[in-house]
Amino acid sequence: MAASTTSLPGAAATSDSHIAIAGQSRRRRVSPEAGRALEILGHVIEYLADEYIHAGKTFSGQDGELQAIQLLMALNREIYFACPEVPSFRDRCRGWFQGQRR
Repeated sequence: MAASTTSLPGAAATSDSHIAIAGQSRRRRVSPEAGRALEILGHVIEYLADEYIHAGKTFSGQDGELQAIQLLMALNREIYFACPEVPSFRDRCRGWFQGQRR
């Protein structure tokens, strides 16, 4: 079996997961259903990518298998980003202080 070639955010999701975007870490609340979908998609993407590499194929934008992997990766991101962000400690403190001023 070929070594793993993919590493996707949220592929092994827990109740709270995070991803670094533009130097910031934003946590998301991943529901059990979304977590299971991310887990399954992660396994499928990893398997297909490993098989693609193991077959010795070269990357081509017209390759149907590569397009399928990209489609699954886009679906993985869509599910992950649909999960609500968890406010940071800073955001919670800011909200609390603003609430105290009123």
